[in-house]
Amino acid sequence: MSDVPAGVVVLERPTTPRVPSVAWKSLRAHAGLAVAVATLLLVIGWAAAPSLFAGGDPLAATPARKFRPPSAEHWFGTDNLGRDLYTRVVHAAGLSLAAVVFAVAIGLVVGSLVGLVAGAVGGAVDAALSRAVDVALAIPELLMSLAIVTVLGVGTRNIAIAVGIALIARFARVMRAEVLRVRRAPYVEAAFASGVRWHTVLLRHVLRNAYGPVAALAAVEFGVAVLAVASLSFLGYGAVPPTPEWGTLISEGRNFLASAWWLTTIPGLVIVAVVLAAQRIARQLGRGDL
Repeated sequence: MSDVPAGVVVLERPTTPRVPSVAWKSLRAHAGLAVAVATLLLVIGWAAAPSLFAGGDPLAATPARKFRPPSAEHWFGTDNLGRDLYTRVVHAAGLSLAAVVFAVAIGLVVGSLVGLVAGAVGGAVDAALSRAVDVALAIPELLMSLAIVTVLGVGTRNIAIAVGIALIARFARVMRAEVLRVRRAPYVEAAFASGVRWHTVLLRHVLRNAYGPVAALAAVEFGVAVLAVASLSFLGYGAVPPTPEWGTLISEGRNFLASAWWLTTIPGLVIVAVVLAAQRIARQLGRGDL
């Protein structure tokens, strides 16, 4: 029995959570984001300085070492000509990521400009641009990219242009919606009423407060562009062999899938890891935590 007299209320001292417990919960909550950032940084390092991560020649063939599975000597195994697959994947990152960044830049810049003009001007201009965007959105991005690259011709640069043009409509739609939302804000109306030039208001007030969702969309479209560039390279529209590119590596290894699974599986897993990392970062951007 308790020694406290009847009718007396005992206030218990609140317990504070231990610092290690809080740190562990925070670490678990952001572990996925940390892995995603680390993955993208690693791949960017591959693209920026491939010799630091794989010092060998990606084109050097050693027929005596062909079709060797992944091991301590060859982390990703070797291909049908005895070339080290890890070296080829690392050196392929520069060409593949350059095409992806260029494609997203085209979609971001042109699409944002179209959405900004449509939302700010309104009227017939908005109607015409909106209908054009609706038509573009009705066509699957990969199909549009394939049609454009067929006209432009083979090459990584043409792939980047084709994928970038296919991404314009999505950026334009999001930017237009954000411009219309910000355009009705009291501080924007006050700026117009005070006689500030319209282009100054658009750049200083509207665009500055409308870029957040567009930046999150850029991270999402980065992953989409990785898949699109790899798909077009897989179909033979990318770099001419033996130049390594992620999609080309998968295409070269599909003929040996039964006997050398690593030739297609490992480059495919690298692409999946990059796409998932971009999606994880985009989700965090969408929440406004970054």
